[in-house]
Amino acid sequence: MLVIPSISMHDGWMELQQLRYVVAVAETSNFTRAAERCLVVQSALSHQIARLERELGARLFERTSRRVRLTPAGTAFLPAARQCLDAAERAAAEAAAAVGEVRGRLAVGLISTVAAVDIPAALRAFRERYPHVRVGLRVRASEELVEQVEQGAVDVAFLGLPTSVRPRGVHAHELARDRLVAVVAPDHPLAGEQVVDLRRLAGEVFVDLPARTAGRAESDDAFSAAGLTRDVAFEVTTAFLIARLVEQGLGIAMLPSAYVPQLTGVTTIEVVDAPTRVEHVVWSRDGATPAAAAFLAVLGVDDPGGGSAGATSRT
Repeated sequence: MLVIPSISMHDGWMELQQLRYVVAVAETSNFTRAAERCLVVQSALSHQIARLERELGARLFERTSRRVRLTPAGTAFLPAARQCLDAAERAAAEAAAAVGEVRGRLAVGLISTVAAVDIPAALRAFRERYPHVRVGLRVRASEELVEQVEQGAVDVAFLGLPTSVRPRGVHAHELARDRLVAVVAPDHPLAGEQVVDLRRLAGEVFVDLPARTAGRAESDDAFSAAGLTRDVAFEVTTAFLIARLVEQGLGIAMLPSAYVPQLTGVTTIEVVDAPTRVEHVVWSRDGATPAAAAFLAVLGVDDPGGGSAGATSRT
């Protein structure tokens, strides 16, 4: 793997390892955990960060006995440090790809209700084909994932958005469209119904995703368009927890119909005027990394600049 040992400064050397240490401390807010992540002893990590601070002439972290946080200088330094590390990693991956080997990292992001792709199976197929790629996975809201793809923190992300919303600032490929259904406890009064409408549901207590997220907007917009309001008493971040609260009779929910077969202990009801959500896979507008392109190929999706995926769009 290609190694870029240092970056020239005015009167010293800024090493990539120092940048890695700064990013690790910033992300963990703890020197001990950062050292564990970087597989070094804490004293070595602290020494290198102190050395970098001397070279920069600015403190990057405020250290107290209770916490570690970025100084204004550290906040300004962090984005460029991440970009530098990403560039070095991508340079190494591109060099490996030029001789036919896919290396580097693959950071995958997804919402908790992905149904268009069997993510664990896809990741397993990818790892079997490309064992030298380090794969990471994170679950976030759709709008946060788009931002992380733009910033390079995530390579490929799976989103769920209302039909009125298109991913912006990234390459996007539509995977599937699906209608939401109502999910209730088996002993709920509505459990015996086969079909309901939004007006019938509006009087119920709801469990849903946090306000101002794309997943929540799917339902909020539908009720609003119908001139209805509803009571969302429970806001949680995962579909699994939504289903558990519904199972206990604490509220009802609306979830994608393709996702709910994975759930147990709840009853599904069709909603005649339910909203539609669209699942997308997105990646960097600058083009996929070699590892990301290889993963997209496993899914049957190609980077627009790399060949045959006519269904892929740049938005």
